[in-house]
Amino acid sequence: MHTRNEADGALYMGALIFTLIINMFNGFAELAMTIQRLPVFYKHRDLLFHPAWTFSLPTFLLGLPISVFESIVWTSVTYYSVGFAPEASRFFKQLLLVFFIQQMAAGVFRLSAGLCRTMIIANTGGSLSVLLMFMLGGFILPKVLIPGWLEWGYWVSPLSYAFNALAVNEMFSPRWMNKLGTDGKTPLGLAVLKNFNVYPHPYWYWIGVAALAGFVVITNVGYTIALSYLSPFGRAQAIIPKDDEPDMGHQQTEKRSKRAFPRSLSSSDGNNTREMALQRIMSRSNPNELSRNDDSSLEAPNGISPKRGMVLPFTPLAMSFDSVDYYVDMPPEMKAQGVQEDRLQLLRDVTGAFRPGVLTALMGVSGAGKTTLMDVLAGRKTGGYIEGDIRISGYPKKQETFARISGYCEQTDIHSPQVTVRESLIYSAFLRLPSEVSKDEKLVFVDEVMELVELENLKDAIVGLPGISGLSTEQRKRLTIAVELVANPSIIFMDEPTSGLDARAAAIVMRTVRNTVDTGRTVVCTIHQPSIDIFEAFDELLLMKRGGQVIYSGPLGQNSHKVVEYFEAIPGVPKIPEKYNPATWMLEVSSIAAEVRLGMDFAEYYKSSSLHQRNKALVKDLSVPPPGAKDLYFTSQYAQARWGQFKACLWKQWWTYWRSPDYNLVRYFFTLVAAFIVGAIFWKVGTKMDNANSLTIVIGAMYAAVLFVGICNCGTVQPVVAIERTVFYRERAAGMYSAMPYAISQVVVEIPFIFVQATYYSLIVYAMISFQWSAAKFFWFFFITFFSFLYFTYYGMMTVSITPNHQVASVFAAAFYALFNLFSGFFIPRPRIPKWWIWYYWLCPVAWTVYGLIVSQYGDMTQKIQVPGMTEMPTIQWYIRHHFGYDPDFMAPVAVALVAFCVFFAFLYGYCIRTLNFQMR
Repeated sequence: MHTRNEADGALYMGALIFTLIINMFNGFAELAMTIQRLPVFYKHRDLLFHPAWTFSLPTFLLGLPISVFESIVWTSVTYYSVGFAPEASRFFKQLLLVFFIQQMAAGVFRLSAGLCRTMIIANTGGSLSVLLMFMLGGFILPKVLIPGWLEWGYWVSPLSYAFNALAVNEMFSPRWMNKLGTDGKTPLGLAVLKNFNVYPHPYWYWIGVAALAGFVVITNVGYTIALSYLSPFGRAQAIIPKDDEPDMGHQQTEKRSKRAFPRSLSSSDGNNTREMALQRIMSRSNPNELSRNDDSSLEAPNGISPKRGMVLPFTPLAMSFDSVDYYVDMPPEMKAQGVQEDRLQLLRDVTGAFRPGVLTALMGVSGAGKTTLMDVLAGRKTGGYIEGDIRISGYPKKQETFARISGYCEQTDIHSPQVTVRESLIYSAFLRLPSEVSKDEKLVFVDEVMELVELENLKDAIVGLPGISGLSTEQRKRLTIAVELVANPSIIFMDEPTSGLDARAAAIVMRTVRNTVDTGRTVVCTIHQPSIDIFEAFDELLLMKRGGQVIYSGPLGQNSHKVVEYFEAIPGVPKIPEKYNPATWMLEVSSIAAEVRLGMDFAEYYKSSSLHQRNKALVKDLSVPPPGAKDLYFTSQYAQARWGQFKACLWKQWWTYWRSPDYNLVRYFFTLVAAFIVGAIFWKVGTKMDNANSLTIVIGAMYAAVLFVGICNCGTVQPVVAIERTVFYRERAAGMYSAMPYAISQVVVEIPFIFVQATYYSLIVYAMISFQWSAAKFFWFFFITFFSFLYFTYYGMMTVSITPNHQVASVFAAAFYALFNLFSGFFIPRPRIPKWWIWYYWLCPVAWTVYGLIVSQYGDMTQKIQVPGMTEMPTIQWYIRHHFGYDPDFMAPVAVALVAFCVFFAFLYGYCIRTLNFQMR
């Protein structure tokens, strides 16, 4: 770039401002990373592992070399390519400033994370901090024009010191000071500094460095103090309306009276071991120690009566599988160790059957392949190679139809946090039950399922986030089971339903599982080293060893005697000690170490046993369809049409948004504060249009406010979309809906909230800045604001859809904020952008926002203004056309472009949600 006049100097100042902004926005990534680390820190702090400073200080120190590297890369690439002062000393001085700006930004965002403690609130707090520093930094609104009552903000803004230091470092170089400005007296460098109201003294460089260093210390000390004294938001608890409390005792007493007779439990040897096992678990807990939220109905001594007469019938179905193998591509780490095979086999020749009314346990040591087998049978694997024969009541399994008659309860209980228990079940029922079932029947069935899993008293409780708010772990597990049951499935898979639960909570879940089996459904559970009572609540066992091979498949027997007899019959296996847990003993005697000691392979022993032959015969019988049976067939892949899917998804999304004050109220609050800040700082500047600087100030105000509110929208929507995407993966795998109705519903639900946000923002800012009161101009201002907020929100949603989590999405989005700024047309007007980069200007959504805001408000004004370097005063219309390159008659294409960006980002979000799956199964 040239250094001929003040206009050239303004371009260099724009480049310095961009350097400042890009390195400030670079700190946004620190926000997401800090929030991600906080839960572990709080746990360690509360357990007195270490004080807060031992966490914050290493974070700061470990960031130094990264910041040094980034500063060197940035300065080395940009300094001489832009054409800053060629002196080496000024290069290193700018490098030092960039380093301190990065450290200051990291400190600000760490402090925001430490104070706000959740991603949504921290995004808003961080954006608000940057907005204040940005507006009061002296480069959008010069210090002399900042209202007196806000002048203190200039002195507490780190960006004001950074801007002054960067400017004097450049403008006091000989190539600027040896030339004269337009007045023929003042050195060109001083004239440029004067135009930007920068302090024209070289020592301001060192003042800026010292101030930035001070802000680094202050923000990191503040972060440490926040870590020391602030606690995370929320505690895990279920909220029950007080009006329901008096009824709880009566309802539970009534339930106990209904269940006063023992279950009819069929087993091969006519025992009631499962009933006694559940009673033993319950007898070990003290009900007086339990809160009202823990569902005291567990005191029922005689268990649950069978529930086969539910309002919706279902067809009991058996599943058989023969010689199932499963392979994955060989991991590169194993190939590096010399493994020659291209595939790694995880399941080997697995054969078995699951039958209606029989509760089957899938067991094995870690790495045995029990969850892998369940995922393969349920069709939940997203990769790998499956071989073997899997049949449903004799017919080959087809995943499209199987998803309609099966349920899968994952180990992690994934639910939308802002809906109630009953709403979760209604949502699942309305999407998964056939359209032929009436609305009233669906609601009755939902109530029956809630009674079955004992969630009646929690029906109005908000689900919440695990470990933070809402339901307890055990209640959440029962909800997971209920969500699958309302689909009226014939076969249900449960992955470690008692994992992480204490004995009493495990008993609650196991009783729920037993209730489910007693309806005549086929239920399979993976389970890892259960207690004796939970173990003996099962009917049959499929035991696997490491390597994915079966070593036992058959009934447990009373007091697990059949399993014990089978293993005790193996030569060399010791007898089970008295009162020893059969599950623990079984895993110990069948371990790899035991195989080595005995010199045998338990899988081969099982294959040669009569038990295996009986199982093969059973599988053969179940592989033939019974007389009169028909293969599963549905006219469509989903129970509901696309319109029905969209309505159900929109219904849930609406309640999710309506009950998300940490999302909507926080972004509304930020927008309100931003509007008043902009209005107060730029109070009635719309009426003061006497020179080009005044016009630039107003344009900067409009640009900065829309940009920061848009960035806030982008950042706050990311955690919401990320949480719901996790739920989406589960619901789509369950066959509830296709991806597009879900994506469209999330896109549509944002519109009314953004409309309200844009409305009050436009009214406040337009009135306080005193733009020309014209219905057409206000409409254009509102239109541009609304669609700008909307495309920023959809951009945030899109970044989540193409990244594995919202932390990565936050970093990805922040990278493009810099490009949005650079090519917005504000810092570098369009006529000054190099021709080989002009294509990106037209692809930059913020450029269209700035274009529309400027032209809609000033494109028709013929008032004359003073322009530095020009003797004749041009009109505002002429200046806008020739300086910014804006055509006043171009508003229609601008409007189309803004709508198109919204559609484009929304389409990308929907497409990526449908095609990209970041689950690793």
